Parts: sequence; structure tokens; C-alpha cells
Amino acid sequence: MELTGAVEYEPVSVKAVLAEMKDTAELLIDLSYSAVLLRSDDVAAEVLELEAKMDVLQMRARMSLLMACRSTDDAEALAPVLGMVGAAEKISDAAGDIAKIVLEDIGLPDTLRAALPEAVETLVRATVAADSPLAGETLGELNLETETGVRALAIRRQGNWLLNPDRETRLEADDVVLFRGPEAGVSEVYADATGEAYVPPEPPEGEDKDLERAIDSIILMKDMGELAVDLAYGAVLFDSQAVAEEVVELEAEVDALQSRFEAWTLRAAADVDDPVSLRGLVHLARSTEVISDAALEISEGVLRGLSTHPVVAEAVQESDEIIIRATVDAASDLAGQTIGEAAVKTATGMRIIAVRRATGESERTGREGGDWVVSPGPETPLRAGDVLIAKGTRTGAERFTELAAASDEPT
Repeated sequence: MELTGAVEYEPVSVKAVLAEMKDTAELLIDLSYSAVLLRSDDVAAEVLELEAKMDVLQMRARMSLLMACRSTDDAEALAPVLGMVGAAEKISDAAGDIAKIVLEDIGLPDTLRAALPEAVETLVRATVAADSPLAGETLGELNLETETGVRALAIRRQGNWLLNPDRETRLEADDVVLFRGPEAGVSEVYADATGEAYVPPEPPEGEDKDLERAIDSIILMKDMGELAVDLAYGAVLFDSQAVAEEVVELEAEVDALQSRFEAWTLRAAADVDDPVSLRGLVHLARSTEVISDAALEISEGVLRGLSTHPVVAEAVQESDEIIIRATVDAASDLAGQTIGEAAVKTATGMRIIAVRRATGESERTGREGGDWVVSPGPETPLRAGDVLIAKGTRTGAERFTELAAASDEPT
């Protein structure tokens, strides 16, 4: 990547820079896989633009941290912050490498493109029709994420991409919007936006079984890598070594999947007409594994017993997508239901990324307190006393907290 332009020191809020780096890193992950799914040079080019922006952010963050370090105590407190800066930059570089798969026409099997929508929940590209009920409304007025669990990742308007739109962003006719969320919610939003029914892609027939296994491995790597990043920020925010240890476990699982992926890809290469066509898969797997490594770097300070610096916790809390922790009250509507039955994502816009069981001794760590359930699904039961870690919007966080609390009457 070509580096241009000088970056000079200027007084900036480290908290604000860290929050922007976190948001940018998470958006880069979403957009890079979207570029692959949509085969979009435009989205891929935007990823590289954001990668360049991240380079400037990390340089300014490092400058500010160096200016703030005046003693050995400062060095000890700020070392994990530097680790987080480096991890966000590593995620950015990995996303840029994924985008180059598209821009350099390295190529990917059609099977992967069919599997990706499910791997990123469901992601669609929708053009807002002139008579759409969404046209003319702001995202805040529509409240899509809370009502349907669907988030607008980016909007293309008159040839330009608007990335990470907020509550004040107004949708207009002919806008091309990237929506992401559960399939039921995406189907509803897509129909409202376009006036047409959403038809999910069908996987192509006749693909090699070894290739399918390789793709299954890479999809799992992606899911676990993204979850590891979310949990790493949660470990930092709550200064939780138990959550940080789950990040270690996820990173180890991704490494194991990487080995399996390599084996299945090499076997598949013997059966495809053009083995060079699998290069894109290899690039994608390598970049996906880097993302899980970065998650481990984010949580490294917690793992080494260094207290979370207040500026880091505040930055995570003030980012666009926040992470919260809530305990399920015995009188809550959540107690005794599965995540799917409670329709948590639809009701609140929040996604539960981990559940710690209320009682018992952890089988893995031997400590009091039940095991963590990471990446819980719709069938995961919720029980009184469970500790939930969830990610989503600030408005959704308030509703989620109310839902987890005692509810004698509807709120």
C-alpha cells in the first residue's frame, strides 16, 4: 500500500481516537467481506480508503500515548493501550488484503459466495425504490436495528459511498444500501426498500466435497474471529480475565481450523481444473486468521494481569456499537426462554455474544461460576442469574437492560 502525506502531532483525545479506531476496524471487517460477496470493486476501494484512514489514526494514537508517558508507572498502564492500537491496525491490514482479492481479480469459488451471506448473518444490497416507505426517513426514525435486527452498513448515493451511517442519515430514492441482519429481518427490510421479495442465493451444485469442507472451515474461522474481537473488547471493558481466556480458546480454535482448511484445500486442488483459482481462498483464510490474532492482542493486557486503563474502557463505551453486560433477573421475561423465543435481536437490536451460566464450577477453569457459552444461537436457553454480554446500539442497550431486569409488566 502506498503511503503518502505527512502526519504531524496534534493534541487529540486518546479516548476519541481509540473509539474511532474500534468503529473503523469493525466496519472494515464488514465491508471487506461485503466486497467479496458482492464482487464490488467500489466497496473494495472504500476498504482501502478506510485502511489508509486507520494508518493515520494509529499514528496519532501512538504520538499521543508517547506524549502521555512520563514514568515507569505510565509505561505499565499505557502498554496495553499500545497493544490495542496495534491490534486495530492489524485488523485494518487484514481487511485491506481481503479487499485486494476483489480488486486484483484473484478469484474465489462460487460456493464461498453462496455461503458468505449466512456467515455474515444475511447481507444484501438493496436499491431504495421511489415509492418505498423507507425513502425520506432517517435511520433513527425507522429504528430498523431495534425493530428488525437489521443494520445499514453503508449507502451508495450518486456514485459515492456513505460509510457507517448514523441515526441522522436520511435514506433517499435510488440509494444503494448494504443491509445486514437476521434473514427474517432482512427479508422484511429488503421488501420495504425495493418492493420486491428477497430471494437468498442458492449454492451451486456439483462442487467438490473437499472444497466444501475447506469453505466450511473458513466460514467458521470468520465467525470465530469476529466473535473473538467482540469478546476481546468485552474483556477489556469489564476487566474480565475469564472473558479474555475465552478469546485465547477461540484463537486456538481458529488456528486449528486454519490447519484443517489447508489440508482440505490441498486435497481439493487435485480435483479442480485450475488449482490457481483457489488462491483467493488461501488469501482469505490467511487474513481471517490474522483477525483472530489481533483479538488476542486486544485482550493481552487483561491476560497478563494489567488493569484496564480508564481511557480504554471509556473509548469502548463511547464507540458506535457498544458492549454491555446484564444479569438475567428471576422475574425477567428472558428467564426460562431461549434467545430465539425471546426474539432478543428483534426486540432490542442487541446481539448476545456470550452467556456465562449462573451456577456451578467451570469445567474448563475449575473456578466458581458456570462455563461461558460463546456465540450462542437461537436455541440457547437463558436462565435466571445468567450473565449476558451483548453488542449493539446505545438505544438498544437500554431496552436490553430493561428486558433482562425484573418485568412485572410490559415496558
